[in-house]
Amino acid sequence: MEFYTVIEERRSVRSFRVDPIPDDVLLRILEAARKAPSANNFQPWKFIVVKDEEKKRKIADFCMGQNFIAEAPVVIVACGLPTPSRIGGYTTSMLVDVAIAVEHLILAATNEGLGTCWIGAFDNIKLKRLLGIPDEIQVVAVIPVGYPLRKGWKTPRKELEEIVCFEKYED
Repeated sequence: MEFYTVIEERRSVRSFRVDPIPDDVLLRILEAARKAPSANNFQPWKFIVVKDEEKKRKIADFCMGQNFIAEAPVVIVACGLPTPSRIGGYTTSMLVDVAIAVEHLILAATNEGLGTCWIGAFDNIKLKRLLGIPDEIQVVAVIPVGYPLRKGWKTPRKELEEIVCFEKYED
């Protein structure tokens, strides 16, 4: 798929077909995440791929009961590792770095005909217990991945003039 078409086609998918994801396709989208840039090249991420039905149901429960998550053939839990790298002098780069890697994964999944949904509503502590994630590691996102049940809908977006300023901030 052409790059700008991938961007245009990406949607948050909440209904999935039951078709399994071939291993080679799954590895390609994980490879895209691996190649993401990060501050000082620390690559402060770890991705947990979950296919087990019972674990997926628990993950959905720990994501505020968003049951569609368990319907996806694969759920990827993106974790952030501690990093000394700083952004703007006020925060570590970990969240931004993991977010870039997740976006690479999501765009690669779209290119493969897969649907995803970035889940940010979750109980970090319960997910960490379920998946054996160490205390110093944080869950950043949960991403159900699968073939969309339907396609073709459009999500409204703001006009470019509403979100871009030149030379200085303007309302």
